[in-house]
Amino acid sequence: MKNYYESNRIYKSRINRKVMGVCAGVAHHYGVEAWMVRLATVLAFLAFPPAILIAYIVATLLLPSR
Repeated sequence: MKNYYESNRIYKSRINRKVMGVCAGVAHHYGVEAWMVRLATVLAFLAFPPAILIAYIVATLLLPSR
């Protein structure tokens, strides 16, 4: 039997991915459209490039694929 942590985990998406699947996985987890998360990521990257780039790379390395 799966516990709450395993059933509610964020995964990288293999199906709806553009670069590495991080934005699509986050969008799926929160129940929003992937383009909205991608747009928010690009806008955040324009405001804080080093922080967002590091966060995206870390998420790419740490999130498992589904």
